[in-house]
Amino acid sequence: MRIAVISDLHLGRHDTVDPFGHDDSVFLRFLRFLESNFERIVLLGDIYETLTARAPRRQEAELAAARAAHPELVRRFAGPQYHYIHGNHDLVAGRVLGAPEELVLEADGVRMLFTHGHRHDWVIRKARWISEASVWAGAWLRRLQLRAMFRALQAVDLRLSGALPDPARCTFQRWAIERAHQRDADIVVTGHTHLGLRVEHGDRLFLNSGTCSEGQFSFLSLDTRDGRYGLHTSWAW
Repeated sequence: MRIAVISDLHLGRHDTVDPFGHDDSVFLRFLRFLESNFERIVLLGDIYETLTARAPRRQEAELAAARAAHPELVRRFAGPQYHYIHGNHDLVAGRVLGAPEELVLEADGVRMLFTHGHRHDWVIRKARWISEASVWAGAWLRRLQLRAMFRALQAVDLRLSGALPDPARCTFQRWAIERAHQRDADIVVTGHTHLGLRVEHGDRLFLNSGTCSEGQFSFLSLDTRDGRYGLHTSWAW
């Protein structure tokens, strides 16, 4: 089976804090490229940005506004090739749209676990309101054009995530591999950190899809028939 994975689009309401950064028509061409080359496409969380409303605790309204702002993308995502798993920025999609937190697929003798990865973060597990308040505050820093302060807040968030390319120092990778053992998966596929990676951990493979926000293109290709698993940061069609 050939599977593509994208995550962390952070589709917003087309306002000044919408972090998506793509023209929808260009991204639609990218989706058509994926649809033509892969049998399934996994949307691995934080597809929508629901935490940046002007007033806090408006996630359901922000989800509706983001979907209304990107109708052609939403229509595409409803196709039979797509599997949508929620993250922490679109947590409300679990309740509103029925998006699960994890997905397990098996093909050609390979068992794959797909999970966004936010459950690794202690703050999200134990005090989610702090994480959500940080995102909300960051959105106001962007509205007020306080970019230096916003970048500093982003840097703190990245350090707290524990995500690093070095597997010996990366607590996020260790958490993901433990989840793979728990679910008896050969491959664990994550998003969340915006850090695209492919790292072998003994007999398990860790993959991260990076991000398609801020105008970036990043996706994973999984080919269980040929045993090829890659990270891509560009595409051509």
